Amino acid sequence: MRIAYGVMGYGRGHAMRSLSVLPALMQEHEVTVFTAGDAYDVLAPLFPTVRIPMLGYRYNERGGHSLPRTLSENAGPLADLLLGGPGIDQMTREFQDRGIQLVISDSEAWSHRAAQKLKLPRISFDHVGIIAWCKPHFPADLWLAGMRDAMGYRALMGQPDRTLISSFYQAEPRLPTTRIVGPMLRDEVLCASAGGRPKSKDFLLAYFNKGEHQFRPHVERALRLLDQPVVVYGTPRRGRQDNVDYRAPSNEWFINDLAQCRAVISTAGNQLIGEAIHFGKPILALPEQAFEQRLNACMIERMGVGMRADIATLTPSDIDRFLGNENWYRSHMNEHARDGRLDAIETLHRFIGELVRQPSRAKTMRRRSKPAMGAAV
Repeated sequence: MRIAYGVMGYGRGHAMRSLSVLPALMQEHEVTVFTAGDAYDVLAPLFPTVRIPMLGYRYNERGGHSLPRTLSENAGPLADLLLGGPGIDQMTREFQDRGIQLVISDSEAWSHRAAQKLKLPRISFDHVGIIAWCKPHFPADLWLAGMRDAMGYRALMGQPDRTLISSFYQAEPRLPTTRIVGPMLRDEVLCASAGGRPKSKDFLLAYFNKGEHQFRPHVERALRLLDQPVVVYGTPRRGRQDNVDYRAPSNEWFINDLAQCRAVISTAGNQLIGEAIHFGKPILALPEQAFEQRLNACMIERMGVGMRADIATLTPSDIDRFLGNENWYRSHMNEHARDGRLDAIETLHRFIGELVRQPSRAKTMRRRSKPAMGAAV
């Protein structure tokens, strides 16, 4: 079967999740990836990949999200998406030229919209869907923001035929066509823990998904005042300064450092949290202002595997308080560690089989509109 696999290009987490299932899908199907941004850089060297438009946050001089810049710079792509501009035209042409028969989307809106336009069956496979396709499980202080983002997600993506959600925490689906599985653990992660969890060394791992904006002077100061080494990924910097070692993007080295570090300081993306729990690493979550990350940080505290702090006001005292409770956080890891990859692959194959056995909506509509033999026309 010819499948289009859309991947949201903002950050690397969507690409990492896709890496865990794409090889298995490509053993049985002809898959083309459609993505942009950071995800394009990760996936294009490995799979047939088409670059497409993208929505994303813009930042202010303090390292936080800038609402005016985000709105103004996303106005064109959003109009293209909602009104059917050149980006949607490109997607539909690509789908038609490649004979696409089914679409899988990881939070990627253009692939959802093009599938709707061509009446192709589609599967949503991401983490963000947990706020839209599961019963609300939001803390009281995030309730309104959660309901707002759930409505916005459904408006952008529409109603998929099947929904698969990968999450480091549990939630209750709204519909029987929705299934929740654990985190997507890549081969590198499983190999690093094949003989059991590696022995922890005395360094911290810090990761920032948009470090060029988030790694502000006060964050650097908080890390450099610690009395132990810190390995930092996600910033434009390279090399060692005092106790801080700035490293270039590398899946292999990052997984190796994650497996051996004492604890993790990171923005609150679902993929990294799931991998950190797998390795038994306490997490100090510094969520972006996006609702999904704020909810992830709350769930980390609720599960007892870490704490949250505000990246805009981070201090050495926050980190010391976090490390003071690391044994308590570590004691809760085993009850929450899960690997959902095999379950996800099996579910995707089952969903694909269910959808391709059904007549496509386009064919059904044609049959319904075709007059019966002998009928007046």
